[in-house]
Amino acid sequence: QVQLVESGGGSVQAGESLRLSCAVSGDTNVGCMAWFRQARGKGREAVARIYTSTGSTYYHDSVKGRFTISQDSAKNTLYLQVNSLKPEDTAVYYCAAGSNCDKYWGQGTQVTVSS
Repeated sequence: QVQLVESGGGSVQAGESLRLSCAVSGDTNVGCMAWFRQARGKGREAVARIYTSTGSTYYHDSVKGRFTISQDSAKNTLYLQVNSLKPEDTAVYYCAAGSNCDKYWGQGTQVTVSS
């Protein structure tokens, strides 16, 4: 079992930044960790993922160059640095983990970006 707890969301102005954190406990050898987001009335979409053994990362086209996913193995924490935020980034952001990046889920953290 893996437990995931997100933090770091908030309300910001367009152009500002946030750093989302995801504390991982339990079996931390998960293979893949990812950030998803879900805007109101829309489906959940994968924003970024990282393969924990290699450090390889992948990003949704809409966030490339603005978002950075990283991991701190010593702290068992996953991060998502989100820069140059846009109103369309407003969503609940979820941390996920598993061999296919989506078996275990956190409760989500709200990011709201106003123009």
